Amino acid sequence: MSFQKQLSSGEFVVLAEMDTPKGVDISELITNARRIKGRVDAVVIPDMGDGMMRMSALGGGVLMHQQGIEAIIHVCCRDRNRLALQAELLSAHVLGIQNVVVARGEEMAYGDHFDAKPVNDLDEIGLLQAIRSLQEGVDLAGIELKGSPIFTVGCTIEPYVDDKALDRELELAQKKVEAGAQFIITPPVFDMDLFASFVEKAKPLGVPLIPTVFLLKSVGIARYMATTLPAYHISEELISRIRKASNRELECIRIAGEMVANLKQLAQGVHIVTLGWEYQLPSILDYSGL
Repeated sequence: MSFQKQLSSGEFVVLAEMDTPKGVDISELITNARRIKGRVDAVVIPDMGDGMMRMSALGGGVLMHQQGIEAIIHVCCRDRNRLALQAELLSAHVLGIQNVVVARGEEMAYGDHFDAKPVNDLDEIGLLQAIRSLQEGVDLAGIELKGSPIFTVGCTIEPYVDDKALDRELELAQKKVEAGAQFIITPPVFDMDLFASFVEKAKPLGVPLIPTVFLLKSVGIARYMATTLPAYHISEELISRIRKASNRELECIRIAGEMVANLKQLAQGVHIVTLGWEYQLPSILDYSGL
């Protein structure tokens, strides 16, 4: 069953994120994808995440399609103007990619090309509107297309540090849904009670929520995120659990698996992010019972 049909039917979907290589050696990407084929419903391909120059999300999506794995590609406004964005979306459809996520795109300061100039010709709402227009058979110049694409379109919500920030994100998310977003990928979840509260507040959006499960990897990473990224809400209890474990790496994998299992009660899917540890995805799925 396709990702779109699963969303429509209310089934729980499992998404795994995989970065494309910085280069043309695709062996690791393909090997990791084959390990989880049949165990996940789609692979999410970021569009040069963290502002790092890599093979394009479209290229990664096509590689997944060639492996018989459904792909969801990120599309962001940071690197392309409205012509290039529309052209890439048309190309994606023709190449077999039917799922896209409109993402904000990290600032260039976090990447490896500090002198690159961001474009941002459109914002997220504008891009969602452009996708809707293409699906209706007209480009942003008002010119009729020779055949129109069909996409299942998602968007993201940024991490929020408090209720005020959450209210702003939910207000923006409502506009994204009105512009055509059919599902929402949430920030990483580390506090189940906090996420349960979020789910209640997000119900009026009326679209499936797919929370992110982020593999912490180590005590150091958990501590760093807790200190510098308070919007992720990583507790001292969670950090202590990793620190006290006899095998810390295994404990991090176990925590991610438990989070996936717990979220089945609250959301319509999960989006697993391992940031370079894609080879551990099968183990996370094992611990989740999937």
